[in-house]
Amino acid sequence: MIAAIKRAGSNTRGLLAYLYGPGRQDEHLDPHLVAAFAMLAMPDPGRDENATLTQLGRHLDAPVRLRNSEFGEPVTDHVWHCPVRAAPEDRYLSDTEWGEIAQRIVEAAGIAPPGDDLGCRWIAVRHADDHIHILATTVREDGRRPKLHDSGIRVGDACRQVEKDYGLRQLKKGDRTATRRPTQGEMHKAERLGWEQPSKQWLEAGIRAAIPHARSAEELLAYLEAEGIAVKPRRGPSGDLLGYAVGRPGDVNKDGEQIYHPGGRIAPDLSLPKLKARLESVVPEEHPTARRNQPTTPWRQATDALDTFHTDLTETSTGDGGDARAQAHIAALGELIEATAQRAPTHQRAELHAAARVFARAERSRIRAEDRAAGTLRRAARDIVHTATGPDGSALAALVAALVWAAILAGRWHEAKGHAHQADAARQAVQHLQAAANTALLPVLADLEVRSPKEQARFTLASDVRNAIPDQAERILADSAWPALATVLADAEGRGHEPHRLLKEAAVHRELDTARQPARVLITRIQHTGHHPATNRRAEAARQRSTMAAGFSRQPQRDEQSPLATTREAAQQQRKR
Repeated sequence: MIAAIKRAGSNTRGLLAYLYGPGRQDEHLDPHLVAAFAMLAMPDPGRDENATLTQLGRHLDAPVRLRNSEFGEPVTDHVWHCPVRAAPEDRYLSDTEWGEIAQRIVEAAGIAPPGDDLGCRWIAVRHADDHIHILATTVREDGRRPKLHDSGIRVGDACRQVEKDYGLRQLKKGDRTATRRPTQGEMHKAERLGWEQPSKQWLEAGIRAAIPHARSAEELLAYLEAEGIAVKPRRGPSGDLLGYAVGRPGDVNKDGEQIYHPGGRIAPDLSLPKLKARLESVVPEEHPTARRNQPTTPWRQATDALDTFHTDLTETSTGDGGDARAQAHIAALGELIEATAQRAPTHQRAELHAAARVFARAERSRIRAEDRAAGTLRRAARDIVHTATGPDGSALAALVAALVWAAILAGRWHEAKGHAHQADAARQAVQHLQAAANTALLPVLADLEVRSPKEQARFTLASDVRNAIPDQAERILADSAWPALATVLADAEGRGHEPHRLLKEAAVHRELDTARQPARVLITRIQHTGHHPATNRRAEAARQRSTMAAGFSRQPQRDEQSPLATTREAAQQQRKR
């Protein structure tokens, strides 16, 4: 059940005309009162043909008129409006039940505190099966104004209790970090102009897409202007940036003037102070373009940065400021998802953009982020948008797979902290990222399966799997991607790596219990860690093995008396052929 409190100005009669009228699309059926501050002799234009909207409006406004006449300065913002809507799957609620719910809402809000006979005047109008509208005038019978501070939180708590008491769908408790829902007017305007999103949602997406490109608030505003978004900065006498507002081209008022929205009204984490803290938190270093010639691509650098995400998220959650550092890493993870979506191949962008869009809810909570703690992830995101070119398939597959695991960890952290909305957003992002990971891995799997080692070599590699990851070995070997994983292990061994050790390291970085296809997870993990040649010691050992006589066998990882030693020798000879 959702209750959306609104301040509706001073025209009580005008709001009544809407509530008792046909609606914008003739959706209002049988408007009538279900509750009021005093039902006895209350005029109800919906059921009493002699009652009028003007009569009802005057009845509600009586304390307002009395206060205005006595105090001189008129009250001009006295209309309080709160639609209360049940979920589509909820059962039908009778008029009596809706009346009881309305009473609980106005008591929780402070409109009519329980046991207070001098509260505000209010009514509840029902004109559809699934919702009511509560209208109140915010001047009490004694002429004082009600205390409505934090009324939204109290009403939300009351709705959660109503859901339990009436057996309705139970929603998650709000934490005041969500973006504002678009109003009906904004949605109708978007539909009329043929826009897929209302202006605020469109602007939020534009700002979040720009964040990885900027290193300061000034750069961000310049980038937004270059992208065609109307920007209205607010500056002090010294020229310092004090605030900003943005507008969507074509979104104008009745006078044809551009409509602007302050960043903090679009989303809580897009206010200027929070953007400055996020953008200017990375320690200055060489410009990303100066690292173009480094052997590791931005895609692989980003995967390396994610390797520390697990440690950062768990170890920084303890001690002073630990939660703040963990929240910063999660916010930076959202920027990395956005950057990856912008530079991925076109056919893979839809799922990644969807993941970035829903993960934005997980990027903010009531915990204030210590942004400087996440500099590595933020640099990785900026490197991708500034320097990355088309990735090779294995590099993108490894990065997206790492993003899947990072989003899972972010969801677990939020769940442990009781952040229900954020945890749910992370779970939704995981679904989109998993779909993107599957798409990115398909061509890689096709290439690997064509080059799969011979049966005898696979048998030898299977023994490495059983010894390195005994708990998951049978699931890995039964996975349809096992032949491709065998190719990855063989390729890594050819570069001097030890398959047994690579498997162990991969299992440490990625929990396999929750992986539906563990072999696929290991493929991306090992392709990344085994991409570079082994250290000198391993490379030398590999060269020595490659030049051994046919009668010599490689020193096994297991007990020397293991019967698998002869199998390993045969596999070596088979590869040489």
